[in-house]
Amino acid sequence: MELSKDLRSRQEVRDLVEAASKAQQHLRTMDQAAIDKIVQAMAEEGSRRAVELAELACKETGFGNIADKTVKNRFASQTLWEAIRDQKTIGILREDREHRVWDVAVPVGVVAGIVPSTNPTSTVIYKAMIALKGGSAIVFSPHPGARECSILAARYMAEAAERAGCPKGAIGCITLPTMDAVDELMKHPKVNLILATGGAAMVRAAYSSGTPAIGVGAGNGPAYLHKSCDIKKAVADIIRSKTFDNGTVCASEQSIILERANARAVEEELVRQGCRILDEDESKKLAKILFRANGTMSPQIVGKPAAEIAKLAGIAVTDAKVLVARERGAGKDYPYSSEKLCPVLGLFVVEDETEALELACKILEHEGSGHTFSIHAEDESLIRRFAVRVPVSRFLVNTPAALGGIGATTGLFPALTLGCGAVGGSSSSNNIGPMDLIDIRRVAWGHKEQRAVHTTVTANEALLEALTQKLLEKLL
Repeated sequence: MELSKDLRSRQEVRDLVEAASKAQQHLRTMDQAAIDKIVQAMAEEGSRRAVELAELACKETGFGNIADKTVKNRFASQTLWEAIRDQKTIGILREDREHRVWDVAVPVGVVAGIVPSTNPTSTVIYKAMIALKGGSAIVFSPHPGARECSILAARYMAEAAERAGCPKGAIGCITLPTMDAVDELMKHPKVNLILATGGAAMVRAAYSSGTPAIGVGAGNGPAYLHKSCDIKKAVADIIRSKTFDNGTVCASEQSIILERANARAVEEELVRQGCRILDEDESKKLAKILFRANGTMSPQIVGKPAAEIAKLAGIAVTDAKVLVARERGAGKDYPYSSEKLCPVLGLFVVEDETEALELACKILEHEGSGHTFSIHAEDESLIRRFAVRVPVSRFLVNTPAALGGIGATTGLFPALTLGCGAVGGSSSSNNIGPMDLIDIRRVAWGHKEQRAVHTTVTANEALLEALTQKLLEKLL
């Protein structure tokens, strides 16, 4: 009897996890040099296949553009490799001779890698590399809408790794992606950690699976342009960020906050650099196609260029880089205060710095807590004031948020999974890297106990000497 698709997908997951578990037992015996040889080969293959995978991802999903997806693939391979090349992740990591404690790296085991449709190939390259760098195997669950390109990316990573000495089965990918398959993967007893990148429902499922998980929440980062900022550069940064891969990076700006003192100058610069500020009627038309009746983002606008989105909304725009809509508040009744994974921005005008700070916090409390905030300013005291209040894990200064948040234009670790911390419902606030995918075994000597024993012995000797002296005095 032929099994149904759901049953076949569950069996496929079981087979992939078994193979990954066997491969991981071999991986955990390999030294740092052997592991690094494998990861370097993967990085080189990812870079070599960057254009091909970008083309396939765009064709299959309809999201983003080939040029920027190529950049993402190279970032996930070559830039990541440069960051982790000299990172020690195998064996004894540190020896504290003063306190007599060693830190020993322990691979977490088999990782379940959940892959989003917005970054279907770069996420595979990146997660495969950070898992293998820590000595762990990984099994991917691709999004059904990006199945072919994710499977191919995983295959290229596996083949490159195996040519460099990696055991077969260390990198696997589900070919029949169903909800049953995802459930089987996340709850399989031999899966040790879930690395979840995707929608809110998927992340919640990961955390409720019973398997340890690192999940990331939604991005909805506001950008504040303070009156001290370089307006021309700030606008250029935001446009570059918001148009990068047609706005599919979750760290990208979702709204801009201006002070009334510089609002007119910023708006003029936005128009000068190719944005279209919509009137009230156009904003209402656009809002209707951005979100579905239940308030969730409409998939038809994700990763599409501004002109195509405008056409869907019935707005006569042909050459705008970004569509900008004025908004008055934050919350479910204010559509432009929510995340929009496309070249659309909300525009807020406030009276002063205090109001800007309060509004930024309200926007993030509505959606995006723990993720990303960006500010364009030269006043360091103001930056300090905001830094201790805004509830995010990435606070970016004078940089395109999409690129700064992932570590491409900042000193942050280069990553495509961005933790949101406890405030954002995530188990980590890091840009996730190999060190997040290893456990630390600590070897410790009992030198404090020895000192305590020595002190006790000394005290006892002193007491015995005192008693002996008193006895001698009595005898004499």
